[in-house]
Amino acid sequence: MRLYSTKNRSEFTSLREAVLRGLPPDNGLYMPESIPALPESFIRNLKDYSFQDIAFIVTKTLFQGAIPEEDLRKITDDAVNFNAPVVSLNEHQHILELFHGPSLAFKDFGARFMAQLMSYFNQGESRELVILVATSGDTGGAVAAGFYQTPGTRVVILYPKGKVSDLQEKQLTTLGHNISALEVEGTFDDCQAIVKQAFLDQELTSRIRLTSANSINISRLVPQSFYYFEAFKQLENQENVVFCVPSGNFGNLTAGLLAQRMGLPVQHFIAATNINDVVPEYLESGAYAPRPSQRTLSNAMDVGNPSNFARMQDLYHDLEERSTWNNMKASISGYAYTDEATRKAVKEVYDRYGYVIDPHGAVGYLALQEYQEKNPGTNGVILETAHPAKFLPDVEAILEQTITVPERLAVLRDKKKVADLMPPEYSPVKEWLLEHLR
Repeated sequence: MRLYSTKNRSEFTSLREAVLRGLPPDNGLYMPESIPALPESFIRNLKDYSFQDIAFIVTKTLFQGAIPEEDLRKITDDAVNFNAPVVSLNEHQHILELFHGPSLAFKDFGARFMAQLMSYFNQGESRELVILVATSGDTGGAVAAGFYQTPGTRVVILYPKGKVSDLQEKQLTTLGHNISALEVEGTFDDCQAIVKQAFLDQELTSRIRLTSANSINISRLVPQSFYYFEAFKQLENQENVVFCVPSGNFGNLTAGLLAQRMGLPVQHFIAATNINDVVPEYLESGAYAPRPSQRTLSNAMDVGNPSNFARMQDLYHDLEERSTWNNMKASISGYAYTDEATRKAVKEVYDRYGYVIDPHGAVGYLALQEYQEKNPGTNGVILETAHPAKFLPDVEAILEQTITVPERLAVLRDKKKVADLMPPEYSPVKEWLLEHLR
């Protein structure tokens, strides 16, 4: 398997280098040189395969011999050891629950796979591998859980002060050991910009072995494709399937596009966002205009300049930008919603179906409804990206009742937060890294 940068399609690197480096030197994003199709018999007989089988076969096909099969099977089996069930609201609307992992968010799939893969590639290295990651909510907790006490690794998480939920914050600030948290007085976009600047700082990278655990790392993206196959497998009606993806940094949707390119018969994708709607706006107008993110109820989607948009453009690449836009909007529709609409959707889903949905899933519910009004007969799957208990005060206020908090979250309430406060600037973060890491 070879990979190129979205900013340079003529130079290639190995999977190991792409995973451990995280970001190409030119500040692009790594993409596979080719996306091989899965056998039609595999797609046709998905119901005969376990979730772990699917993860292994998809990865084996994509990696094309980059890792011996025996080692790869162990990586996928260890990473995908919890379920992703589909729950039906009605005949044409379904929920894919992606919160059954250790941190109760969809990013557990990517973080656990990445931890296994990095640990495999890091064997024999004498220097510590430092995973530097920015989070808008769920990434930090998933990465912390995935890499906790992994030998030879340190994790440093940057998160925006006051812009993640209390329980999300506890997930990334209470573990200790090889996990450190930096609380940035700014937005997620500030955190993400600092991380990217660190990777381009030759002085820093010459002294510290840096890599990323954001969805900018290709090893985070690949495993997110697994559950699209798993969801499709569980559907009784596999005709006219559309996936509705609550979207922030757009790694989750990009992974769905990867699954489609590998042969999964998805009719259409729906990008559902809050008021941070730069991608829906692009799909409507053809103009991509990133801007500072705004805080919302669905905080994990508060992203004003989504990193994975570069990968989306690459997948629909055309020599003329207008053609790239035409190609993309033929496959993806975008919708955006306010917090007021989101609150109403949380209440509506509960009142109508008795299902407690989190604010991000509620945005997806609204987008699927709007899409299906214009496209009747489609079979829609909403990605429920996190357990509603992670947004406890908001969800309970909307429903005017208490909801059950899983034990994995409940035990965090009384734990002490440990985080270093940082301004939204690169230099102080660089100084901290050089002081605290070897």
